[in-house]
Amino acid sequence: MDKVRFGVVGTNFITDWVIAGAHQDERFELVAVYSRTRERANEFAAKHGIPYTFTSLEEMAESPLIDAVYIASPNFLHASQSILCMSRGKHVLCEKPLASNVREVQAMIEASRKYNVTLMEAMKPTLTPNFRVLRENLGRAGVIRRYFSCYCQYSSRYDKFKEGIVLNAFKPELSNGAMMDIGIYTVYPMVVLFGRPKKIDASGIVLSSGADGQGTVNFLYEGMNATVLYSKIANSSLPTEIQGEDGNLTLDRINIIREVTFTPRLAPAMGKGPEPVPENLTAVTDKDEYYYEVAEFIDLVLSGRRESLVNSHENSLITLEIIDEVRRQLGIVYPADRSLLCT
Repeated sequence: MDKVRFGVVGTNFITDWVIAGAHQDERFELVAVYSRTRERANEFAAKHGIPYTFTSLEEMAESPLIDAVYIASPNFLHASQSILCMSRGKHVLCEKPLASNVREVQAMIEASRKYNVTLMEAMKPTLTPNFRVLRENLGRAGVIRRYFSCYCQYSSRYDKFKEGIVLNAFKPELSNGAMMDIGIYTVYPMVVLFGRPKKIDASGIVLSSGADGQGTVNFLYEGMNATVLYSKIANSSLPTEIQGEDGNLTLDRINIIREVTFTPRLAPAMGKGPEPVPENLTAVTDKDEYYYEVAEFIDLVLSGRRESLVNSHENSLITLEIIDEVRRQLGIVYPADRSLLCT
């Protein structure tokens, strides 16, 4: 097999973006789409030239027409839909967050093992060339003392919220909120780089709907601290920075890494010395940002591996452990926490 035939679940703008990037990989073949309504399925199929449409996910999962499924449905459906597809022998690339909580992630990982299929979280920044550059140059910073990351983006849906209209982005019943939507971008790379923290201390603003609007989380690691800021009710242009005893590595943005720099620490000098000069480490690429997650997933499928070394099952598990603890400290509860899938 030199191509992987995909079906997609979810017909929103994120699916559009992923499809655009995926088409840069000649091994990607888009053959099916699932939607709850025939009208929407036909509309999306016509837009992307998709030959087959389904209004039953079970029928698509059973279909011999596809090898893998990309899932971009609301967060609370990720686990149940992924497990259904995996139980029918389909490989699954699932949007972030992988699930509503850590127990759902555990059930998904078990399904991947049981049915011997690939499961990967579609967390795009950690698979890009610029994140690879960051990892390759991490040693130049010496002993790492701090990880700081910020992703604050005022949501247009928040304007509606203030008018009394609660859209999906702020509905806890869909397992949504600021951490699940954008805060995860600050946490997942931290986990890839440094693993599981020893201590978590969270604070934030919980909106009247029960979803979080923003938050700050401090982490303790052996010999280092980490802090992440995230918000859907305010903007920020702060970069992500890894501070070491020998220098700092800086990313312009954590969700779309377009620039990586290394600034060495100059030795202390009497009087005014020269300013340290940042070194641009940015990788040159002509690929779409979404290309890399699809290419990684296809590599796994074609090589018979169940998980990525970067977006690994363990990293997804630790990330949801962290998010669960942040929600516990903020008092955020999702209906999915009480679902049968988690018992």
